[in-house]
Amino acid sequence: MSAIALIARWPRRHVVVALTFVGCIIAYTDRVNISVAALAMKEHFGWSQTQKGVVLSAFFVGYLLFMFLAGLLAVRFGGKRVVGYSVLGWSIFTLLTPPAAISSMAVLIAARIGMGVGEAGLFPGVYELFGRWVPKTERGRAVAFMSSGVPIGSLIGLMGSGWLVQRYGWAMPFYVFGTAGLLWLILWFQQVENDPGGDPRIGTQERALLQAARSPSDLVERVPLRRLLLRAPVAGIVAGHVAFNWSQYVLLSWLPSYFRDVHGLSIAHSGLFSAAPWLSMFAVYNLAGAVADLMTRRGVALTTTRKRMVCAGLILSAGFLLALQQAHSPVAALVLLCGATGALACAAAGYMPSYLDVAPHHGAVLFGFGNTFAQIPGIVGVAVTGWLVDVTGTYSAAFMLTAIVSAAGALTFGLLFDARAIVD
Repeated sequence: MSAIALIARWPRRHVVVALTFVGCIIAYTDRVNISVAALAMKEHFGWSQTQKGVVLSAFFVGYLLFMFLAGLLAVRFGGKRVVGYSVLGWSIFTLLTPPAAISSMAVLIAARIGMGVGEAGLFPGVYELFGRWVPKTERGRAVAFMSSGVPIGSLIGLMGSGWLVQRYGWAMPFYVFGTAGLLWLILWFQQVENDPGGDPRIGTQERALLQAARSPSDLVERVPLRRLLLRAPVAGIVAGHVAFNWSQYVLLSWLPSYFRDVHGLSIAHSGLFSAAPWLSMFAVYNLAGAVADLMTRRGVALTTTRKRMVCAGLILSAGFLLALQQAHSPVAALVLLCGATGALACAAAGYMPSYLDVAPHHGAVLFGFGNTFAQIPGIVGVAVTGWLVDVTGTYSAAFMLTAIVSAAGALTFGLLFDARAIVD
């Protein structure tokens, strides 16, 4: 049975969720391949750790600057278009990365910023689609499944990049993974509609299930942004999101370098060891999403459920990172890092659906707003990590700072978050 025939048998909302999951995988293969390729690029171009940190963090400049606008565009033009054109844009910039690097450091930084602009539309577009395609009772699992594309993409990107760099040189990962995004676009534009009402392939039973979902409308003008954004529960979500991203981005960008510098692994083995923690994250993502939905079905208050997931996840992750300073072998470090990323997945299963909890029909705008602040760690955290490694000669200070940020995020989310809808 062909892939198209198999997809045709699924409920349409499951097709939407599955394709966003694959899109998320592609986004993170393209995002993390430079973490491994940069090991060879640093040697080839003679970069310092600080210069490498600047290159790694440049992506997040474009990602941050365009994120909120992407949310507004998703509301205006629909999630299908925004997600599709985002994948097209970042895939092109991924393909352009090798010639940009050869040209100059400034051109490479510009290309990475352009790639960040492209990826900025993915999650706001997905939230806009989920607001209409995913029933409330399936929200936790759908968001968790889509988000689990992050560790799988990281796993594929890190392992695949290590293999490709070892055999074909540092440029090959950008060409291979950039092409994958262009191929995915064919299925996306064939199979996805912006709204259930516009999909002729949806069944009667599923249409009835999704009937309560709103059709596209000018939601931003109907609900003042101040009323939507400047609320204590939103601040709590953003704090948890920032803390999660600080840990995730530091680990995504610097784990290959950590295993190579601290434990003396080859480039290929650094990519392999760096990939394993993201497999742990994938497993916990989907388990945590199911557990969260089960807790609410059994009568645990939604606010309590989200707080337990976020606070426990961030605090446990911080503890594993602090313990990492005592790891004297690659295997011991790997076990602790798997614990840290698994704990992060618990936190994500709490804060990611929270955007839809507090504003079910404004998820794209609200996520774009929150994720704008949550990209600061991509710029500051990734670059500061490189600076701390240069200054101290170890990764201990960087991991300690990451643990402090996680603890602060857990405290703020625990104090401020309330799952009751602020609009809708």
